[in-house]
Amino acid sequence: MEAVIAVVALLFVLFVVLGAYATVKVVGAAKRRVDETITHARRTVEDHTLRAKSFAQPGPVGEIAQLRLKLRTSMRATQDALRAGEDESLKESLGLFQRLSAHGHELDAELRRLESEPDRATLGERLPDLRERTERIVQSADALRWAARDRAHRFAGDDLDSLSAQIDVE
Repeated sequence: MEAVIAVVALLFVLFVVLGAYATVKVVGAAKRRVDETITHARRTVEDHTLRAKSFAQPGPVGEIAQLRLKLRTSMRATQDALRAGEDESLKESLGLFQRLSAHGHELDAELRRLESEPDRATLGERLPDLRERTERIVQSADALRWAARDRAHRFAGDDLDSLSAQIDVE
C-alpha cells in the first residue's frame, strides 16, 4: 500500500513539474511573439510617419525623411531575404550584412537627429553627403540581397536538374 502511495505521489510531482515546465515554455513563446508584434508595430508606425513627412514637408526635412525610409526599406528587405535562406553559404553574407547594418544604423541615427535640426541651411549643406552615403549603403544592401536570391535560385535549379536526371535514369 505504501508503494502505491509513493508511486502516486511521484507521478503527481512529475505531472506538476512537467506542467510548470510547459507553462514556462508557453509563456516564453507568448512573450517573444508579443515582443515581435510590438517591434513590427513600431516599425510600421515609424515608416508611415516617415512617408507622411516626406510628402508633407518640402525641402531638406522631407528629403531626410525620404532617405531614412529608403535606407530602412532596403535594409529590412535584405535582412528578410538573408534570414529566409537556409543555405549554409549565407553565413558569410549574414556577417557582411551585420557589418553593413552597423553603418546603416549609424546613418539612420544621424538622419533622425538631423530631422529636428532647426537650421535649414546646415541641412542643405549636409544633404549631398547624406544622400551619397545612403545610396552607397542601399546599393550594397541591394547587391547582397540579389546575390543571396541568385544563389538560392541556382541551388534550386541544380537540385531540380539532379532530380530530373535521376528520374530519367529510372
